[in-house]
Amino acid sequence: MSQQHTMTNGARPLSLLLSALCVAMMSLSAWANPGDAPAAQAKAESPVVRFETSLGGFTVELYPEKAPISVANFLRYVDGGFYAGTIFHRVISGFMIQGGGFTPDMVKKDTNAPIPLEVGKGLSNLRGTLAMARTSDPNSATSQFFVNVVNNRRLDNLGGGYAVFGKVIEGMEVVDKIRATPTARKGQYGDVPVETVLIKSAQRVKANKKAPTAQPAPAPQK
Repeated sequence: MSQQHTMTNGARPLSLLLSALCVAMMSLSAWANPGDAPAAQAKAESPVVRFETSLGGFTVELYPEKAPISVANFLRYVDGGFYAGTIFHRVISGFMIQGGGFTPDMVKKDTNAPIPLEVGKGLSNLRGTLAMARTSDPNSATSQFFVNVVNNRRLDNLGGGYAVFGKVIEGMEVVDKIRATPTARKGQYGDVPVETVLIKSAQRVKANKKAPTAQPAPAPQK
């Protein structure tokens, strides 16, 4: 009986240890499951950039999962302060507003090397979307971008397509204010706003400070 009692006392701590190990392993297993871990449950926030212009501000959300090359390229210019002091130099009210490449004197800024065209990933040139501007060469996009002010689905395939990489999530009324500005010819360039629309700054903002994602407002009636 004494021997049996001793063995029972020794087995109890061992049993408790095994139970603790099982609980620990179950806990680790739960954290290893992306569906259960709080950190994994929180989807990585998309980059958000705030533009301040002479006509007001607007905010864009970017699509790094579907347009990684275009987003990385755009953010290099944003993080380098490139867009501050540039203008929206081409405005077509029934089409788009384009900027990010010229100074108020219509001097083209030096840019990084062009990037390859990035299309065909389910993104379309709809009203409020942000896309890379380029020449007739599909692989010529650098710093310039445009905001579609109407649905321009034809751009999805025109000349190889135009790369969408984000959308306006706040301040579409400011984009519409820019699209409504009178334009004229300035030297060799057409559709230039008569009154300069200056980009004062373009900076990343924290995702938790952005407005809730919403569809851009309908285009104003003409």
